[in-house]
Amino acid sequence: MSIIKIIPAQEISADFFEPRSFADDTASIVSDIISQVRRDGDAALHQLAAKFDPAAPSQLEIAEEDLAAAAENLRQRQPELYEALCYSRDLALKFAHRQRESFDNFEVELEPGLFTGQKNIPVDRAGLYVPAGRFPLLSTVIMTSAPALAAGCGEVVLCTPPRPHPDGSTKAYADAGILATAYLCGVHRVFACGGAQSVAAMAYGTETIPRCDVIVGPGNKFVAEAKRQVYGTVGIDMLAGPTEVFIIADGSANPAWVAADLLAQAEHDPDAQAVLATPEENLAQAVAQQLELQLETLSTADTARTSIQRNGCIIITKDLEEAAHLANKKAPEHLELALDSGAQLEKLESLVHNYGSLFIGHGSAEVLGDYAAGLNHTLPTSTSARFAGGLSVRCFLKTVTTLRTEEGSAGQIKSASAAGLLGDAEGLSAHARAARIRL
Repeated sequence: MSIIKIIPAQEISADFFEPRSFADDTASIVSDIISQVRRDGDAALHQLAAKFDPAAPSQLEIAEEDLAAAAENLRQRQPELYEALCYSRDLALKFAHRQRESFDNFEVELEPGLFTGQKNIPVDRAGLYVPAGRFPLLSTVIMTSAPALAAGCGEVVLCTPPRPHPDGSTKAYADAGILATAYLCGVHRVFACGGAQSVAAMAYGTETIPRCDVIVGPGNKFVAEAKRQVYGTVGIDMLAGPTEVFIIADGSANPAWVAADLLAQAEHDPDAQAVLATPEENLAQAVAQQLELQLETLSTADTARTSIQRNGCIIITKDLEEAAHLANKKAPEHLELALDSGAQLEKLESLVHNYGSLFIGHGSAEVLGDYAAGLNHTLPTSTSARFAGGLSVRCFLKTVTTLRTEEGSAGQIKSASAAGLLGDAEGLSAHARAARIRL
């Protein structure tokens, strides 16, 4: 029996296309944590660290010299990793700066003397959350900081779970790789504070951690729930769930490559979802065999196997167009088109429109987007790609509008006259008066 389900497209259940639910008692737990942080500030953060984390430092902010030392230590001990992080950072910043250029300011004269405009203004302070559980996500430091810095935020702060200080003291410290990457990226301040309590601290502020305007970054279900509960007090990037990939492939695809890409998502989490859609039954069988083969030597095989067995599937479609239709209904976080270059690939690219990021052609592995291709890896999950994109410079910008008139101009007179009539129609006489008093 195959490790992964192989099913005809017509047998897919309706709930496959629904948002994935992981409801439990998380909301009440997080609500209590947020209330405690709002009430007790730093004291609550110290208490919660002692309860949940492997270290409870006597302070929260990590010293600048410790950040610099972590970066220098990484450079000396793992120079190739150091250079890879710098390369990833540089590409992410290039892409983010180009994004920033696309959000232009303008003023246009709609009528003679009536000028309307748009300005894109960065938020004052951005808050980044970087988890450090089973996998300390060094790349997330890059992906969250690059768009904030490119947007022009005045201050960028980062929270990440505390770890014991290497000198044995109770000074604030965290995962050394995360600290090194934060230093390389130019993050302004870093705090040893994790979980839902760090989201609360960045949302409301404490004696030490400043209040932020936007909070971004992935995390476990408690972090996601905390972001949901503080939204409105602060902006957030999205409510992300377990990762997912949807691959559309034809007979030109390499089964080993496809299987590797499926496993790359499955190893994240038992709840991750890896899906292949293809009209080629021979490819489906070959990919299933490759999954078994590659799992034998995968260090994360237990997690990946659970994910594949629980949530993965290979869908046999009548053609590639049906596969594109299914992808649009599923709206996956990552969508790969594993086809040779040519008219068919171009057609498929034009047909798909619901995805967080699109990876075009055999060589464009999703993992490149995760780490070192410039685009951001913080993406919408659980069908939210139907209405949202990934983390970008836009998350740190406010698009505001302006109005300027020339007194006595035709545009100003017509606008005021129309506003007076509309004020009357709505029964808002002060509105009408405020318009007509200028005539």
